[in-house]
Amino acid sequence: MTERAALLDAISEPALLVRGHRLEQANRAARDIFARRLVHNDIRLAIRHPAVLAAIESGKEASLDVEGIGGVDRPWRVILTPLEDSTLLIRMIDRGASRAAERMRVDFVANASHELRTPLTTIRGYAETLADDAEIDPELRQRFAKTIETESIRMLRIVEDLMDLSRIEADRFVRPRDKVDLPALVEDAVDANQDLANRSQCRVRTEMAEDVPAIVGDVGQLRQVLDNLISNALRYGCSPEKPAVAISVRKEGRFVRLIVRDEGEGIAADHLPRLTERFYRADEARSRESGGTGLGLAIVKHIVERHRGILDIASSPGHGTTVTIALPLAE
Repeated sequence: MTERAALLDAISEPALLVRGHRLEQANRAARDIFARRLVHNDIRLAIRHPAVLAAIESGKEASLDVEGIGGVDRPWRVILTPLEDSTLLIRMIDRGASRAAERMRVDFVANASHELRTPLTTIRGYAETLADDAEIDPELRQRFAKTIETESIRMLRIVEDLMDLSRIEADRFVRPRDKVDLPALVEDAVDANQDLANRSQCRVRTEMAEDVPAIVGDVGQLRQVLDNLISNALRYGCSPEKPAVAISVRKEGRFVRLIVRDEGEGIAADHLPRLTERFYRADEARSRESGGTGLGLAIVKHIVERHRGILDIASSPGHGTTVTIALPLAE
C-alpha cells in the first residue's frame, strides 16, 4: 500500500482521489459505498450528482450539501480539496445523523409547545371570564377556578418532567455509584402510591425473592422509574373486573429483574415501538384525562439506559401490559 493510500484509509469518512475524470483511489469507507471495482474507472460511474460533477470538473476547492449519493435521500456534505499533480481529494461527510438530530429537536420543540399551549389556552380563557364577568354564578365560578387549578398543575408536571429529562440526559455518561436495595425501594414506592391505588380501586401485589443482591444505581432516579411504572399500571391497567397490579423482583444471572404487570386493556402491537418517545400516547384522550404528560416512559427509558440496563414492554389487547427492567448487579 502506498503512503497516499494509507493516509486515505486513515480517514474515517468516505474519501476519494480523483485526477481528471479518473477515480484513482478510494478508502475503505468509500469502497463500501461505491464498490471496489469502480477504482481506476470514470468517476461519473460512481458519482452522478450534477453539482458534484461540476465541482470536480472545475478542480477548485468547494463544499457542497447534496443528496442522492449512495441512496435516494441520503444527505452528504462533499468537500473537494485540490492536491498536487492535479489530483482532487473528495471527502464525504454523512449528514444523516445530524439531520435526524435536528428533526428530533424541531419535533420536540413543536410537541412541547403544543402540550403547554393546550392547558395555557384553557387557563387564559377561564381567567378572562372570571375577570370580566362580575355577576358569574358562584357554582360556575368555583368550577372555572377548579379547572384553572387542574390545568396549571398539569403544566407544572410537564415542565418538571422536561427538567427531569434534561438532568437525566446530562448525566447519561456518568455511571451511578450508590448501592441500592431494589426490593426495599419497591415497597417504599408502593406505599407512596397507595392513595392512587385506593382511588383506582386496585390492589398491588408484591413478590420479592429472598436474598436479592444490591445493584449499583441512583436512588432518586430508580424511585422515579418505580413511581412512573406503578402509577401507569394503576391508571391504565386496573378495572373493576381485574383490579390487580403485580410487582416482582428477582435475581437472574448477572441482573436483578424488576417486573410490573397489570391486567388492563393492553396496548396494540403497532404502538409498542413508540411508547418511550416523548409525548407519545397510545390513547391520547385517556392519558390526558388521567393527568399523564406523555413523558413518563421516556424518562424510564433514559434512566434505564444510564444504569446500563435493559427495558422491555410486552402487551396485547385484552391481555394487559408487562414492563420488565433488567439492572446489572453491583460488581
